[in-house]
Amino acid sequence: MQNYKPGKAAFIFIFITVALDMIAVGVMIPVLPKLIVSFEGGNFGQGSRVVGYFGIAWAFMQFMCQPILGALSDRFGRRPVVLLSNLAMGVDYVIMALAPSLAWLFIGRLISGGAAASTSTASAYIADITPPEKRAARFGMLGAAFGLGFVLGPAIGGMLGQIDLRLPFWGAAGFCLLNATYGFFVLPESLAPENRSKSFVWKTAHVFGSMKFLSREPGLGLLSLAIFLSYLAYESLPSLFVLYTDYRYHWDAKTTGMVLALVGFAQTLVAAGLVRPAVKRFGEIPTALTGLAFGIAGFLAYAWAPTGTAFLAALPLVALWGLATPAFQARATRLVGVSQQGALQGALASLRGVTGMIGPITFTQILAWEIGAGRSPGGSFGLAALLLAFSLGVTLLVNRVKLAPIPTGETV
Repeated sequence: MQNYKPGKAAFIFIFITVALDMIAVGVMIPVLPKLIVSFEGGNFGQGSRVVGYFGIAWAFMQFMCQPILGALSDRFGRRPVVLLSNLAMGVDYVIMALAPSLAWLFIGRLISGGAAASTSTASAYIADITPPEKRAARFGMLGAAFGLGFVLGPAIGGMLGQIDLRLPFWGAAGFCLLNATYGFFVLPESLAPENRSKSFVWKTAHVFGSMKFLSREPGLGLLSLAIFLSYLAYESLPSLFVLYTDYRYHWDAKTTGMVLALVGFAQTLVAAGLVRPAVKRFGEIPTALTGLAFGIAGFLAYAWAPTGTAFLAALPLVALWGLATPAFQARATRLVGVSQQGALQGALASLRGVTGMIGPITFTQILAWEIGAGRSPGGSFGLAALLLAFSLGVTLLVNRVKLAPIPTGETV
C-alpha cells in the first residue's frame, strides 16, 4: 500500500519546487518590460501602459484559476496538479521565448498566471504531511523559498538578458521542465484516496464559490479578512519600491538592486529562522500580531524616512512582518478538513490575485498625485501601515473565536 505520509525528502522537493518556480518568475522581472517596449518600437510611454495591462492580466488569472486548481488537488491529489503545473509553465515559457508578437506574449502571460498553481498546492501538500503545531514553521520555510527565488531570479535574469532579451525565458522554461521531470520520479502523493473530495463540484471551485467557502465559518472569515488586508498592504512594495526610492532618494539601478537583494535576504532569514521558534513559544495568533506590529512600524518609517539611510534602517522592521503570513496560514489549516486543504490554499491564493489587481493601481496613483501636487511622498506607505493596523484589529477578533474545525470527512 502506498505511503501517503511522505517524509523530509518530499518536503525538500516541495521547497525546491517553490524556489525554482520563483526563480523562473524572477528571471523575467528585469527583461519582460524591456521586451514589451521592444514590441512597441521603443515607445516607453506605450510600453509602460502595456506592462500594467500584463500585470493586471496575470493577477486576474491567478484570481480565477487558483481556487479551481486547489479544488482539483483535493479531488485528484496534489502530485498531478504540482507536476502538470510545472509542465504547463515550462511549455508556456517556451511559447513566450518564441513569441513573434505582443499578442502571443500576452497569451503566454495569461497561461503562466493560470498555471502557476505550485504555491497554493504546495501549501496544501505541506498541510497534508505536517502536524498542525509544526505547519507554521514549514510555511515559513516556503516563505524562505520565495525569498531565495526572488534574490536569485532577477540576478540570473539580468545576466541572461544582457546576452539576449529572450534568453531568460528559455532559462525559466528549463527550471520548470527540469522540476517537472525530477518530481515525476521522486514526488510521492500526500493525499490518500479516502481523504479526497468525492467529486469535483464547479459551484464551489470557481472564484466566487471560494469566497463563500472562506466565509462559511466565522473564524475562517475573519482570518481571511486579516490575510486580505495584509496582502493588500504588501502590494505597496513591488509597486512603489523602485519609483519611490528613485524619486525621493535618487538611488540608481545598482543601489536599488543591491537593496532589493538585501530585502530578499532579510525576508528569507525571518521565514527560515524565526517563524518556528516564535510560533512554538508564543502560538500562531500572537506571532501574527507581533509580525503585523513590526510591519506597521516599518511602513510608517518608510513613509517618514527623510534620507536613504533612514529608509534602510527600517528594512528589518518590514522583514519581521514576515512572521505574520506563515502563522496566518497555519491557523487557517486548523479550520478546514483534510479533504479541503487544497480549496483553502486556492482560495487564499485567489485573495492575493485580488490584491494584485487593485493594489498596484491604488498605491502608484497616490504617489503620482503627491508628486504632481508637490507634496512629500510617503502617503502610499502610510496607507499600507493603516491596512496592517486594520488587519491587526481583525486578528484580535480572530483570537476570540473558538477553533471549530470542519469535520474531516466533509467535502467541498
